[in-house]
Amino acid sequence: MSDSASGPLRIVFWGTPDFAVPSLNALVEEGFDVVAVVTQPDRPAGRGRSLRASPVKEAAQEMGIPVLTPEAPKGEAFLAELQGLEPDLSVVVAYGHILRPEVLDLPRLGSLNVHASLLPKLRGAAPIHWAVARGHEKTGVTIMRMVQAMDAGPILHQVEEPIGPDDTATDLWARLSEVGASALVEALTLLSVDSVEEVEQDDEHATYAPMLDRDTGRIDWSRPADEVAWHVRGMDMVPGAWTTLDDDPIKLFRPEPVEGAARGPRGAGPGTVLEAEPDTGLVVATGKGAVRFGEVQPPGKRRMPTEDWLRGRGVSAGQRFA
Repeated sequence: MSDSASGPLRIVFWGTPDFAVPSLNALVEEGFDVVAVVTQPDRPAGRGRSLRASPVKEAAQEMGIPVLTPEAPKGEAFLAELQGLEPDLSVVVAYGHILRPEVLDLPRLGSLNVHASLLPKLRGAAPIHWAVARGHEKTGVTIMRMVQAMDAGPILHQVEEPIGPDDTATDLWARLSEVGASALVEALTLLSVDSVEEVEQDDEHATYAPMLDRDTGRIDWSRPADEVAWHVRGMDMVPGAWTTLDDDPIKLFRPEPVEGAARGPRGAGPGTVLEAEPDTGLVVATGKGAVRFGEVQPPGKRRMPTEDWLRGRGVSAGQRFA
């Protein structure tokens, strides 16, 4: 696809995690001229803490695309380098820095963002995790024009994606990365023939998806079973939903609300282990109902099936998670 005046659109692509890689691949496969990729610098990773390139950098290098890795996307030298690329458009997908107006406005056609929610819902850093953690039945991807306010620019294109009852944030992350790539190409195709209508967002309907940290992942056992399950699925992998047992942190995965679960021993409050047998699984009381967990990660160990942990006498009925 090409710009009628000067051939393929010259695009600077901004992205860092694996979520952004399908969008980069789609641009190249559809014939756009990706003149450079901007991504986060190499960071220490793994047990050895050796420097590791971002997934986007690795993909760009495999395709022979020049890569820029500023510590922060600002300053006269960086702007001059960006200007020298003569971009028609910037495309931003989970880059990891807020871009200043002089950067957003530098390309001839401005800057577009692939955001993993149906804006104005779930503006912010972690829309995929919060869509699951709040029990949404659907989410999607929005292609929007970037403005200085966070995720508040006009909408060019949206695609919905259902959230299944067992979907985790990890599952949804993988699907939406592909949905976003397709939606991006569709939006650019419409833009190239002046067939896109940019629709302003209604700020009154905005909700927010704040950044996650370790504290966000802690399980509140006083909540109803459905909400505990949403939370655990939403925090899947990173940061991981966790609780404590005898003051030791432990992560829990693959939750399933239990219909009509018994409350266990008299006075058993939220967080009490109701069942802990390899053949029946791990069932924990909540503020209303109970949840069965399919996987667990004890401190210092790998993620494992719950029955393996229970065979090792990891926990017993009557003990309590806090």
